[in-house]
Amino acid sequence: MENNRALIQNLKNIQTPCYICNQSLLTKNLKLLKKIKIQSGAKILLALKGFAFSPFMPLVMKYLDGVCASGLHEAMYANDYDAKQIHTFSVAFKHDEFEQIVNISDFIVFNSFSQYKSFKNKTKNTNSLGLRINPEVSSVSTNIYDPCSTYSRLGITKENFHKELLINQNILSDIDGFHFHALFEQNALDLKKVLEKFEENFSVYFSQLKWINFGGGHHITRDDYDVNLLIKIIKEFKQKYPNIEVILEPGEAIGWKTGFLLTSVLDIVHNEMNIAVLDTSAEAHMPDTLIMPYKADVRDASKDINKYNFVYKLAGNTCLAGDIMGDYSFKEKLEIGDKIIFEDMIHYTIVKNTTFNGIKLPNLAIIDENKNIVVKKTFSYDDYKNRN
Repeated sequence: MENNRALIQNLKNIQTPCYICNQSLLTKNLKLLKKIKIQSGAKILLALKGFAFSPFMPLVMKYLDGVCASGLHEAMYANDYDAKQIHTFSVAFKHDEFEQIVNISDFIVFNSFSQYKSFKNKTKNTNSLGLRINPEVSSVSTNIYDPCSTYSRLGITKENFHKELLINQNILSDIDGFHFHALFEQNALDLKKVLEKFEENFSVYFSQLKWINFGGGHHITRDDYDVNLLIKIIKEFKQKYPNIEVILEPGEAIGWKTGFLLTSVLDIVHNEMNIAVLDTSAEAHMPDTLIMPYKADVRDASKDINKYNFVYKLAGNTCLAGDIMGDYSFKEKLEIGDKIIFEDMIHYTIVKNTTFNGIKLPNLAIIDENKNIVVKKTFSYDDYKNRN
């Protein structure tokens, strides 16, 4: 409690909105991932789509085997931070960007046979080439996050794979690996089910492969994640296929519960209930709360509006009517100028930020190993002007 009071006191002088990432919590996640690497023999990459926090990228690179990029700019970002390996996948590569991607990337994964045919002659001998496979099995309950949903454009289905081989038996001659991704915030048992189906449909081709990427969506750093089962799954797979390197590419798991979004109360208005207007935005700064949707945890408040005496609807400072974080109850009455902390806001937030409505991008700060809060990056009008 004393540490929390000291933190709140230190936060009073921090300009808001601001993402604050805790080095010790991030290191804890990275140490767990390193332990899994050592015990399982798998390689683990950072998926930049879920976590890209510049102040701590050098730290992440010390623990992980490289980066998974989703296109040119993420690959360039990984290169800027000297990633050991850069694995680049794109749903569809662009011809005017591909030469740069080839020069930066160690691994290149194609989403379709047509993309492979279009670009394979532009790759180099130093590039390891792969194909993304759609395993056509998933237990993801939120359709927008399900790579195996009906009509998904992500990966090659079993039917289309076999159709292509009937046309051209040699088409796999340059392919070193397969990549599949079917998880979203899920446990090791879900991976086991997907892997079984993937093996059933595609193991006939494994003898010619050098690597298989098990994708992302593994919620490895969550408290109830079955780490031992994950290690067991990987070790058993490697025993069956000793010449195949196993790769994982979590994103959210790296930044999971490593920090928060600090905001301030700008105004309190009343329309049948009290509404606290904040200097942040669900739409611009924490979009998954609206897309999924889900209700974020707020420090020293409850999602149960009957738990405490003071109830407020927390709302963003844009003109979007639905820019709402939700209803919360507080122990004490809110005042204009009070700080509000949205928990676990380091993954899938910074990477999705917008300047919608001209709202300021949150600054980036860290809590360092000495528990000092240090603002590392600030944003201004130029960030809005330069993107419009």
